[in-house]
Amino acid sequence: MSLEQIGMLVAEALKLVLPAYCANAAPVIFGGGAPLDFGKNFWDQRRIFGEHKTFRGFFAGLVIGTLVGVAESLVFEQYPVFSGVILALGALFGDLAGSFLKRRIGLSPGAPLPLVDQLDFVFGALLFAYTFTTPPWSLIATAILLTLPIHFLTNVIAYALGVKDKPW
Repeated sequence: MSLEQIGMLVAEALKLVLPAYCANAAPVIFGGGAPLDFGKNFWDQRRIFGEHKTFRGFFAGLVIGTLVGVAESLVFEQYPVFSGVILALGALFGDLAGSFLKRRIGLSPGAPLPLVDQLDFVFGALLFAYTFTTPPWSLIATAILLTLPIHFLTNVIAYALGVKDKPW
């Protein structure tokens, strides 16, 4: 594979997951308020999602991801106008699944769970992407590999700016 082909693959992967990245980041900035799980516990007597998963954060992520997707659909004709809402929902539900898993294994909100913390939202988005496209495995692998350093870098920046309590 040539350097040009690798560059094109990276660009395509970033275009595909950009609404998910934005949907995942929005709750950090706009979140807070009432928790999605209403403060309730699951059958194991642990919170369903925890205090950090809120209605305001979820809907902020949905709106931001949708708007990014609409903008992309105006620029890149291969993306349908509804792709942003699908990818945003996938990212948000993927993140909720990660939080649900962390609560089941006894981790508190904000406690690190390597790889799950970095990839839950992108796996959710890529799974939901199948409603409008069938991305090749090379694109999926590239999106996953790119997400690891991007997620790390954006979290460190958010921590340095005081937007996040922890740099992960």
